[in-house]
Order: sequence, then C-alpha cells, then structure tokens
Amino acid sequence: MTRDELPALLPELLPRIWAFALRLAADRHDAEDLVQRACVRALERRHQWQPGTSALSWLFSIVHSIWIDEIRARQIRGRARVEWNEALVETVADPAATDPLADLLYKQVIAAVDALPDAQRVVMLLVAVEGLSYREAAEVLEIPIGTVMSRLSRARLTIGAQFSTPTPHADADRGARKDAHP
Repeated sequence: MTRDELPALLPELLPRIWAFALRLAADRHDAEDLVQRACVRALERRHQWQPGTSALSWLFSIVHSIWIDEIRARQIRGRARVEWNEALVETVADPAATDPLADLLYKQVIAAVDALPDAQRVVMLLVAVEGLSYREAAEVLEIPIGTVMSRLSRARLTIGAQFSTPTPHADADRGARKDAHP
C-alpha cells in the first residue's frame, strides 16, 4: 500500500481505531474527538507513514500520542482524568456472552482491565484486545519491547490475582513452607 491509498484504507480501520480510542479515553465524547483528531493528523501527515509497515499500528500510535497530549493538557488545566462510565459497558456487546453469568464475568474483566495503571492498561489493550505483537506495541508506544513484556506480565498477574480463589490446601502448603524455611 502507498501513502496515497491511506484515505481509502481509513474507513476500513475506523472500527478498530474507535474501539481502541474508546477503551483508552473511557468516554464516548472524548473517544469521538480522539478518533477525529487522529484521522485528520494521519491524513495531514501521511507522508510520515512508512510503506511496508502496519497502517493500523501507525494509527494506534497517533491515537495514543494525541491521548497523552490531552492528558497532559488536562493536568495543566487542573482537570482530573475522566473516569470510566459504567453505562458505556452496556454499549459494547460481548458476542460470546450467552448467559447472564458470562455477561457478568465479561463486565468484571472489563472493570479489572480499567482498574490497571494506565501504562499497563494501554499495553493490555494493544496486545490482548487489538492483537498487536509485542514489537508492534513497543513501536506504537515508543518504548522498549522488554518494557511492553514487563507491563503486560504485571497486568496479567494483577488481573489473574483478582480472579483466583485460594484453596485451603494452597494456604496450608504456604504455611508449611514458611515454617520449614525461617
């Protein structure tokens, strides 16, 4: 694909850009502004896109960059980060949910991801939700691949801990190990 084909490709990529922006901004109106600004910037700066690289990753990078700029501007203005609105969960359907328990679990997972620190949440969204490779996520965020792996690992451990239930045997084993090794 060439740089001149980007305007024709953009509509095909909008659903994924929109989903990423919505999860990043956690507010429908902020996400709409973010997507619009990212599309305008991509079209204005399409000469910066390197043919042969993923246009989607490049667009994710633009969305993330604009969002970081917005967060900084809000901090300067003294406004707090917009919190996740539970009503938005209802607007994102889970096609795999077939019963109320599955729907409840879906909402709990979404809440767990949203509770992660921003750096971990963004990496989780790019890798686990958007399907980017570690290398692509590192390029989008302009951080080393090891940092992506570390943040993703910590995010998975945090979420896993929220959904694991210790068994009585595991607690007894842990206590026995502590007694054996003072």
